Formats: sequence, C-alpha cells, structure tokens
Amino acid sequence: MKRSALIPLPLAGCLLLSGCGVLSGGGGVTLDLVAADYGTDASNSSSIYWNKVARDFEAANPGIKVKVDVVSWDDIDKHVADLIAKGKTPDVVQTGGFADQVAADRLYPVGDVLSMEAQANLLGSFSKAGQVLGSQYGIPFISSSRVFVYNKAIFDKAGITAPPVTWDDLRKDADLIKSKVPGVTPYALPLGPEEAQAESMIWTMSGGGELSDSVGNYTIDSQPNRDTFKWLRTNLVDRGLTYDDPGQTNRKDAFTAFTKGEVAMLNGHPALIKAAAAAGVQYGTAAIPRKSKEVKEVAFGVADWLMAFKANGHRAEIKKFLNFTLAKQNTLAFDEEYNMLPVTQDTLDDMSANASHQDLAQFLQNLPTASFYPYGDPSWDKVSSMIKQQMGKAVKSGGDQVLADLQSTALAEAAKARRTG
Repeated sequence: MKRSALIPLPLAGCLLLSGCGVLSGGGGVTLDLVAADYGTDASNSSSIYWNKVARDFEAANPGIKVKVDVVSWDDIDKHVADLIAKGKTPDVVQTGGFADQVAADRLYPVGDVLSMEAQANLLGSFSKAGQVLGSQYGIPFISSSRVFVYNKAIFDKAGITAPPVTWDDLRKDADLIKSKVPGVTPYALPLGPEEAQAESMIWTMSGGGELSDSVGNYTIDSQPNRDTFKWLRTNLVDRGLTYDDPGQTNRKDAFTAFTKGEVAMLNGHPALIKAAAAAGVQYGTAAIPRKSKEVKEVAFGVADWLMAFKANGHRAEIKKFLNFTLAKQNTLAFDEEYNMLPVTQDTLDDMSANASHQDLAQFLQNLPTASFYPYGDPSWDKVSSMIKQQMGKAVKSGGDQVLADLQSTALAEAAKARRTG
C-alpha cells in the first residue's frame, strides 16, 4: 500500500479529536477503525468526519462501539503493519490499497461484509478494480479521475477555438501557443517521480495501449506504448512544446504553474479545478486527446479503499458498519468535503444532477467506465514505484530500452509476488 494519489497536501501526523478517538456508548463489541487523513490541518481532519459517522452508527446500533484512529498518509501503512505485528489487527482499514493484505489472507471477501444492496450500489468499474483473481476484497471508498484541462484565456490569445480531440490537434495547438503566447509552456507533461504512473497510464491508454491487460499481465513494453512515447519525444519534447525534462517535472509543480497562468494544457484532477478557480484562471475541461478518433476515449480512475479484516471475528458488526458507512448521506458528505468523486451509483446520480457540481461533469461521466491501475496485483506497489523513477526517461533518446527494462523488472516482481503470496 502506498500513499494516495488523490490528495494534494496530507497532514503530517495523526490528528484525533480526543485521544485515540474512543467514543462513548454501551455495547459488547468494539470495532477498531484505522483511516487515512485527507485533511490539510486540524480544522478539516478526517477524524471529524469519521467520529461523526461513528457516533451516528452507534446511535443506530447501541450494541456496537467504534474506536476511530485517523493517521496521516505518511504513516498509515507502517501503523497498520505495526498493529498487525502486535496482534492488534484493526477490524476496518481505509487506505490506498489492499492487495498485500489479500495475499496474506487477512481480509473478508466483499460478499461477506456488504449487503446485496450495498454491493449493487457500487459502480461496476470500481467493484472490478477491487478484485483479486476474480473475487472482490477491496471496497471502494472514494475516487478521482483525470480529464484534459486548458486555459481559455491562452487559447483565445493563440486563436484556438476548441480543445484538441486528437494528438495531432494537440501538437498543432501547442505550436500556436508557442508562437503566439511567449513565456507559456504549451503542454505540461509531468513524468517526474511524484506521479509518473498516472501520466504514463493516461498516455498509453490514449495511444491504444495499456500498462497491464484485462487479466493483470504487465504490458509496459508493447508496440503501442513504444509508439506513444516516441510520439511524445518527437512531437512535444524535441519541439520544445513541454518542459525540457519531463522526467524531473512533478505533478504538483505542473499544477501550480497552471494556476499561475504559466501552462496552457495538461491532464488534471478535481483538486486542480478547485485551485484554478480559486486563482481566477479561466479554465475549460474536455476529454483527454487520443491518438486518433478510432481509439476509445480515455476514462482513467484512481480509488482509495476500505478493507475488512478477519482477525477479530467481527464479521456481522463490520457488515453493519460498512453498510452504514456507504449510505449516501455519508459518502456524499465525504466527497463534498474533500472535493473527491463518488464510487456509489446513488451519490454519482446526486452529484451529477446538482448544479453546484457542474465543474465536475467531465470527471463524473468518466467513472462508470473508468480503467484503473492493477490494484489487485500485490506487485503493483513496487512496479508503480519503478515507473515513477524511470518512466520519464522514456521520452528521451533510447526510450524503448527504458520500456523494455521496466517490463522485465515488472514481470519479475509479479512472479515473485505469486511465489510469496
């Protein structure tokens, strides 16, 4: 498990409302919940949200108490591992991944801890992403997506009347911006170590490729992917239409530059939209440009997950708590507080129909058909880390060898995970 890609500025430590978040109320069973913090400071710590959910749940279920433990993204993986090592395994954990816990045989399958109604309410694309070898263990909690984002004022100055649909459109628009709006980076290509795996997956998908196939086999060094990174090198990098070294450009820096009016185009998530609006940027959103109109439109999703642990034998109580947690009033409250996207159909319907969320329309429509990282592969954490460090070199001379080396290492990691799982 790794820190979430969905939050821009996590808290540095554990912020709890009172002690370890033990709530009052009677009952013979106490559920231990460990959750990641999406807040930026004490005023919007996720402990506020989880303590309210816990109190409301206890009021409706007087035989069960919930102890809330909210931990920073920097610390949560180690914190959970330490608890398990000490024989204090939590009942429910909310964090960025689940495959390693499945490999260790610690989790209930979703069918054991969610009602049929709650399972049916999960978006199908997310339920599939939560599977390991055909069985679902990861319960989606919140999501994000990526869309093409552009600066309308810069487009106007360059005489561009509509966002690009294909890669050729993108290159032509970038050329116009370079010639007519000096001092602006036409397209930001953040392939630096912060989140190169996301930008890489977006571009491979838009080129008709993928990082892994439908059954989880890594396909990093495919011909479509080689063609994609060659196109990026010859059409954007070598032409000076993006940063000189995308491999040293992080998402955070690219987003900050966009909010300052220094970047014309990039792929972004809802937090960028919020920051751009706050900075007064006239922005637009559109579908991610693709190699040609024959390539399927890109719907890329990222999710964070809930897991239900077997160690304490609290299956029935966990099921009640998770069904309660995934009720619309709770999921909608979290999504709106942290500018996240929904994973349940009723919350998606609510947000899609709400005029106050029209800025998220392009993101929301992607969710039902979204493609994801191979979350169910226990090797993904290590492979993702390698992609972060190395993929930026694929847009330089010799990029094919970078893809070949990543593919070889990814296959070795996958084989190792299968042997030890």
